[in-house]
Amino acid sequence: MDINEKSIKIWSTIGSRATFGIAALDLAKEIDNLMILTCDVSTSAGLDRFRKTYPEKYLDLGIAEQNMIGVAAGLASENFNVITTTFAPFQTMRCCEQIKVNIGYMKQKICMVGIASGLALGTFGYTHCCIEDVGILRSIPGMIIISPADSLETVKALEAAVKSKNPSYLRLTGSSNNPIVYNKDYEFEIGKSITLREGKDITIFCSGAMVYKSLEAAKILESKKISSSKSKFLNKTLYKSGFIWPVKGIITGEYGNQRILNGQPRRPHYGLDISAVSGTKVISPSDAEVSLIMEDTFFNGKMIILNHGLGLNSIYSHLKKIHVKEREKIKKGDLIAEVGNTGRSTGPHLDWRINVFNIAIDPELLLSNQPKF
Repeated sequence: MDINEKSIKIWSTIGSRATFGIAALDLAKEIDNLMILTCDVSTSAGLDRFRKTYPEKYLDLGIAEQNMIGVAAGLASENFNVITTTFAPFQTMRCCEQIKVNIGYMKQKICMVGIASGLALGTFGYTHCCIEDVGILRSIPGMIIISPADSLETVKALEAAVKSKNPSYLRLTGSSNNPIVYNKDYEFEIGKSITLREGKDITIFCSGAMVYKSLEAAKILESKKISSSKSKFLNKTLYKSGFIWPVKGIITGEYGNQRILNGQPRRPHYGLDISAVSGTKVISPSDAEVSLIMEDTFFNGKMIILNHGLGLNSIYSHLKKIHVKEREKIKKGDLIAEVGNTGRSTGPHLDWRINVFNIAIDPELLLSNQPKF
């Protein structure tokens, strides 16, 4: 398919549904065993030209969405490359059991395209609103969920989903006059986040139609002198440099220790407390990029978050002084801070934590070859 500035503008004007129909036409030229199944939505899904051009590759199952999924699974088991499409609430929620059993458990490579997701069809009433689809399909083993930000990404995501080895759900929102987010040089990759704007104060994670809205929100925040970035994900493996202890001292709190407050058990401690003299040097335990610095938080006091890549982050709290800046790239052993007693603390110590995305793990797991003090 020829992708240029003119075609991107045309796709933006006609919207994601009609663009889906154009992309499907192009895929049919390349994929001999392609089959598209619909439920009386050829016009709404932009598939009228496809239906007339490739009648042998098109099946309309009528208003029988559950039956459509069953037929799709049967075709997929006979090595057809199948796309199903109808309105998002009927594609997902009405067919949940069939998707779970016939597609998910049987590992059938089917691309489901849900049109008019979210509140796009809200004028038709509650039955046509679809805000639960992502949550429902995330529970299906192996399911890939893609929510394109604009019409260009719809084209690229459809091709990637159809050629993927996993079942997938393409979540289309909006109708015509979709705002343009990406240019012709945009490269789409399943599972990869894109940083659209750099910032240092906050990060906005977004997908689908909310990407453009978030970019607009970033402009408003910038006018208020708040710098925002979009979906910052460090696609590097800095942690491969290995880990060492960030400070020398006495361990006074282990990972998983039960905390007691006013005689009542509270949340376990999800880090290591290392007691040391105030002003003791704190070093980076591994190569990293400084992700966040907070000078005065109620619980953690002065704190630093280091990004070691691919979702691995380390956190340092109750600091006396910070010696690095945000976005600074540092090496294992570099000075980053000094032990302190800031925030909610009972004495000078370092609270050191490790997170893999939002899951806290025991820092000592990364120190298997490092002796304790």
